[in-house]
Amino acid sequence: MGPSRAAAGRRPLSPLVAVRDLVKTYPRGSREVVALAGVSLTVDEGESLAIMGPSGSGKSTLMGLLGCLEHPTSGQYRLDGTLVSDLDDNALSHIRNRRVGFVFQSFHLIPQLSVLENVETPLLYSGAEELEGRARALRALERVGLVARADHRPSQLSGGEAQRAAIARAIVTEPRILLADEPTGNLDSATGEEVAGLIEALHRDGRTVILVTHNEALGRRAQRVIRLRDGRVESEERP
Repeated sequence: MGPSRAAAGRRPLSPLVAVRDLVKTYPRGSREVVALAGVSLTVDEGESLAIMGPSGSGKSTLMGLLGCLEHPTSGQYRLDGTLVSDLDDNALSHIRNRRVGFVFQSFHLIPQLSVLENVETPLLYSGAEELEGRARALRALERVGLVARADHRPSQLSGGEAQRAAIARAIVTEPRILLADEPTGNLDSATGEEVAGLIEALHRDGRTVILVTHNEALGRRAQRVIRLRDGRVESEERP
């Protein structure tokens, strides 16, 4: 992913994401399993970052913490200047809904709702008026090339269309960060390339993108790659 308009201009005074000595442990019987063992990193606004590593390296745990889905055991996480690592669940939910957009490998679309209704769902929690929400959802679908499928149910979509609908849902709130967890993992190579190109285009539009992937080709499209092993940052590179 090439430099975005935001990254090409003046660098911000502070990074959008700042993680310091982040530790996450989980109880397992009488002992604790260490998922993250003191991770520190920063991400500037408009940057694209790939988090890579073998299974069990801590990638998904780090993604969950960056997405405000759970609390760290220790360490600090600042998102857009807010110390989110100390917030309670309600405050985390508020931050998550307004500043973070999620794209998952399994799409997570609600089967009973139309594509348009799925995209509108995050706006129900942000206080948007119905007509405004409908207009924003349609704009998001237009951005991913899926307006013609707005009235369809998820079961009527191909895998690539379902992932594009999920991306539209992720960006409808205009989040500061787009978090993508194996976004091409359930797609064939040609469709995965289309979705990767869409995420790359969103980054060029100025969005900050953080993705977790096993896919070397996808990871190397990011501006920066961080590799984890055993819950620690093993290396950092700029492809």
